[in-house]
Amino acid sequence: MKLTKQDCIDLDARDQLAVYRSKFTLPEGEVYLDGNSLGAMPASLPARMQEAVAREWGQGLIRSWNDAGWIDLPQRVAAKVAPLIGAGADEVMVGDSTSVNLFKALAAALRINSGRKVILTEKGNFPTDLYIAQGVAELFGSEIRYVDSDASAVADALDDSVAVLMLTHVNYRSGAVYDMAALTRKAQAVGALVIWDLAHSAGALHVELDEVNADFAVGCGYKYLNGGPGAPAFVYAARRHLEQVRQPLSGWHGHQKPFDFVQQYQPAPGINRMQCGTPPLLSMLALDAALDVFNGIDMQQLRNKSKALGDLFIRLVDEQLSGFGIGSPRDCNQRGSQVALTHPQGYAIVQALIARGITGDFRMPDILRFGFAPLYVRYIDVHHTVDTLKQIMASGEWNQEKFLTRKAVT
Repeated sequence: MKLTKQDCIDLDARDQLAVYRSKFTLPEGEVYLDGNSLGAMPASLPARMQEAVAREWGQGLIRSWNDAGWIDLPQRVAAKVAPLIGAGADEVMVGDSTSVNLFKALAAALRINSGRKVILTEKGNFPTDLYIAQGVAELFGSEIRYVDSDASAVADALDDSVAVLMLTHVNYRSGAVYDMAALTRKAQAVGALVIWDLAHSAGALHVELDEVNADFAVGCGYKYLNGGPGAPAFVYAARRHLEQVRQPLSGWHGHQKPFDFVQQYQPAPGINRMQCGTPPLLSMLALDAALDVFNGIDMQQLRNKSKALGDLFIRLVDEQLSGFGIGSPRDCNQRGSQVALTHPQGYAIVQALIARGITGDFRMPDILRFGFAPLYVRYIDVHHTVDTLKQIMASGEWNQEKFLTRKAVT
């Protein structure tokens, strides 16, 4: 029996997370399915940023490092991120970008596992992860071993030469999810350390880093955490590793006594040594405010809705569309909070959707990506998206020069 528009309206009426949509500012009539690239803006953010700019900076000036607590902000924000990824607050630091934090984590892991030279990763990993690994390998004289984007291929490549296994938990193209617990166990069984990139996981999936005995992790603040464009990223280091961690970006905020201004670097105790230079305060304040949206959220409930939204999308595509491939796992337990469709004219079709007020995005060579941020995406949004896709394909609306012409950001 085919699902109707009314069925989706009924699903929204029963959705216990529906109340969270009002906590975001979304353009009237917009269906926003790109939270896996840039999260929607929490409604509380403009007032908080106005306060930060006008009062804390404008009036408090440099005094706000103490009076407004700016100096401790990275730790306070980290304490809000920690429960969303199943970590202790003393294992998470917020600051810098995902790429910079990955550099720190890779270098720290290679130093801990200094008797080994191989960084193992997948060919389909997010390019910045591969680029950072290439730079680190050059500095450390390490070797990068690339394997297919498949859990069995990764497991088969693990041996006693591997120093670090570096994987992204949710594949940025397909949305396929690795079994974090199983691969962490397999890597550690051969003496390797594991770094997980949670860019497409944090804030949408139920992640338990401590429970799976993870070693290191990184993730960004601007996707499902809704911290705004270029929001600071986070880095996780397991408590058992902290005293061994030596990361090469030994800036003054990572010093044990930064305001003693001594000549010789001494790492701060614990996770604080993962800091580098002065953090971007305004961006950090925005992320801090954005994370308050998650107060009281059951991450498993959030994950259940992300699965349901993806399942609904795939079912409606199967029922109503032809000519598209499903580029994501159909099993929701093996899929993150996004679904990829494939089509030779994917870019133009996405542009035609955007012109209709439905925002997804495109990834080479033929992938239409749709992200389902459970806090603000509704079931009726999913129905409207597939119905609009059907209209665009039936009319050939996508086949116009303005949609076929590539823009800088896809």
